[in-house]
Amino acid sequence: MRAATGYQRALAAVAFFTLAAGDFWRYLIGWWGWGALAAVLVVAAVVELVRMRANLRRLPIGVAAFLVLITLSIAWSAYPGTTAIAAVLTVAQAAAATFIALALSGEEVLETLSDALRWVLGLSLVFELFVAVAIRRPVLPFWVDYSDLEKIPAAFYWSRNLLLEGGRIQGIVGNANLLGMLALLALIVFVLRVLARRGSPPWGWFWIAAAVAVLALTRSSTVLVAGVAVALAAVLLLVVRRTSGAARVAAHLVGLGVAVAAVVTAIIAREPLLGLLGKSSDLTNRLEIWDIVAGLAVQRPVAGWGWVSYWNPFVEPFDGLVVIRGVTYLQAHNAWLDVFLQLGVIGLVVFGLVVLGALVRSWGMAAEIGRIRVAPSLLSWPETAAWFLLLVALLVRSLAESRLLIELDFVLLIVIAVKTGWREREAALR
Repeated sequence: MRAATGYQRALAAVAFFTLAAGDFWRYLIGWWGWGALAAVLVVAAVVELVRMRANLRRLPIGVAAFLVLITLSIAWSAYPGTTAIAAVLTVAQAAAATFIALALSGEEVLETLSDALRWVLGLSLVFELFVAVAIRRPVLPFWVDYSDLEKIPAAFYWSRNLLLEGGRIQGIVGNANLLGMLALLALIVFVLRVLARRGSPPWGWFWIAAAVAVLALTRSSTVLVAGVAVALAAVLLLVVRRTSGAARVAAHLVGLGVAVAAVVTAIIAREPLLGLLGKSSDLTNRLEIWDIVAGLAVQRPVAGWGWVSYWNPFVEPFDGLVVIRGVTYLQAHNAWLDVFLQLGVIGLVVFGLVVLGALVRSWGMAAEIGRIRVAPSLLSWPETAAWFLLLVALLVRSLAESRLLIELDFVLLIVIAVKTGWREREAALR
């Protein structure tokens, strides 16, 4: 696979930053400004795909089927206009992901993702420090009028000015949980790039320290659980790569047993574990949200209500569907439940195949199952581990958030699906 041009790498880096920090742009320049920027990036990505005569057959069948399904859902949607817009936006994100996956090698993808995440973390720390030292009060997003509210909910603030008070920082993305997950993704990429001796080692360790600092300052329970899952997955990966034959089979069985035991333990000992994580027994209102969404989803269990991605608060049935303490929720806080709500059992099956295929292939490549080997610049240890470990983090988060259906998480899922596909391996070997 030929190296990407400097322009293509820069475009990918800006796209990754915009996908990771979409709320930063929306808070800074408003929804219209963000929309214009996103449109420019998508058009640029499509132009590059056409210019390079990209072979779209390298897009996995599962991904193509999912995109077709969300488009077809316009026909039975309870809100066809909203579904049409949502389908266009999702296909646009898929186009950006396809450009990144086909124009850049695996190493280049990780490099541009690393660049984007460094900017997010660095700007977040500088932003919170500036708010704490210079502004000294909470900051609201620009271009939003909250004058009609008697009391502004804490969730509406861009920064709550908590850096010097020991509270959880929100960074430029305006949300501690989002920032914490970005720090975890960054930590995975930074560590693997240092191990692969990519870039300057001193700067590599500096950014690892910065990612750890952001993790400590955000203190997200979801991210903590995802981090533990990633660490365990990394240990299992190391063990499997160092074994063969019966020992390798045993390592797989032990890993599967540990995963099952962890799930069973989490269910049985939910309340004490949540206490250790500082969470309420209702998972910070998630049980209530899941109950409401499930009740709505079972009304249309086969094909769902129609694709909407993140909910549109201005159309039924999402208008006022979940409002807790003055905050209107625009997601089911579980990607799988959201897919069931919007696309029914059919959507769950198709989306599940996309995720399962990417997970199995990324594990097989990272663990060298069947001695899967391709061009070193595309998939070389420890860079091969990035696809699997990033996907593990995203999937753990998908159980508590619906971000896997939009922006960075969705794009990374498609990139990983493409980069681990057999057509991509064939292309790399040409």
